[in-house]
Amino acid sequence: MKFVLEVDMGEDAFGGNAAKELGRILRYWGGNLGYYDLKPGDAADVYDSAYNDVGRWSVVDS
Repeated sequence: MKFVLEVDMGEDAFGGNAAKELGRILRYWGGNLGYYDLKPGDAADVYDSAYNDVGRWSVVDS
């Protein structure tokens, strides 16, 4: 299995705050993973701090 996280940072890399925004995304969505079985097929959309859909994480077969 693979855990895949894809985040689109847009044209301006979150307005020059890419490290801060990606850190927040990783903390929030990493903490949220405990609510999932983490088996192939599990997935969720990922949102930035402005609640814009910026990506997705998923668990896939290798």
